[in-house]
Amino acid sequence: MKHRLFRSVGIGAVLMLTAILAGCQQVVLFPKGEVGIKERDLIVFATVIMSLIVIPVIIATLYFANKYRANKDNEYLPDWHHSNKIEAFVWVIPCIVILILGYVTWVKTHELDPYRPLEHAAKPVQVEVVAMNWKWLFIYPEQNIATVNELVVPVDRPLNFRITSGHIMNSFFIPALGGQVYAMPGMQTKLHLIGNEIGSYDGISANYSGDGFSQMRFTTHVKAEADFEKWVSEVRTSDKALSRAGYIELDQPTEKHPVTHYATTEPGLFSAIIGRCVDGKTPCVSHGGGSVQKLSPFITSSVKKESPAEPASN
Repeated sequence: MKHRLFRSVGIGAVLMLTAILAGCQQVVLFPKGEVGIKERDLIVFATVIMSLIVIPVIIATLYFANKYRANKDNEYLPDWHHSNKIEAFVWVIPCIVILILGYVTWVKTHELDPYRPLEHAAKPVQVEVVAMNWKWLFIYPEQNIATVNELVVPVDRPLNFRITSGHIMNSFFIPALGGQVYAMPGMQTKLHLIGNEIGSYDGISANYSGDGFSQMRFTTHVKAEADFEKWVSEVRTSDKALSRAGYIELDQPTEKHPVTHYATTEPGLFSAIIGRCVDGKTPCVSHGGGSVQKLSPFITSSVKKESPAEPASN
């Protein structure tokens, strides 16, 4: 009776799990960017190569459990204790698999280093990203515009992200394009991606950051080059400008913040955010050279954009 009960519970759990997963969008396994595709391929390769050990072990476990179960007449070998063939099988095969998996993982993870620029003929798009409570700020330094909770990029052009946080540690992640890098206050990290298919993809905060964490989302729109330029022109018609004073006002914690466009941005704002001196009164902090330096607020605009230390990414 108990056996039937446990079996029914197990079948019910499997069916429930299947129903839940049926509604999931496995976006990581169906990426829309070059980096995401390479990461997906590495995951699939690692899974297949490890299955060469896992599957035979599972089959052998079931086979031996059935062969030597109680009340079954089988060959009895009380003096058997060692087999060179079995020892070779259980040691050599796993070692080969580990060597192959280790080599491929080493090569691919260095190839997919988020700090490593993508090799591409097209000119990269520069985007400065600021994680705020609880929204995302995107500054386009070349176009001199900014947006909140909306990232628009051209298709088939490398995307060079420079990432920081206004307050607490966070994590920048666009699952469909690949890569995930931490955003930390007073520091700068980097991420290089590319969108190979036109479409709209979710971007999320992948690191818990307080009450509004679940709503800290943005949409990434990958558009044709002409549509991207048209969007830039539309943003420039906005009546909002992102100055330092405007950033301080925007910096107040909000949840479900609406998409906002800024026609212009104040030069040096991103460097000031990293230096934690947006107010113009607090001396900027530079982490260059391994030491903390206090810089006069009157020379904050001369802080080099690449000076903050770049910690290891995830």
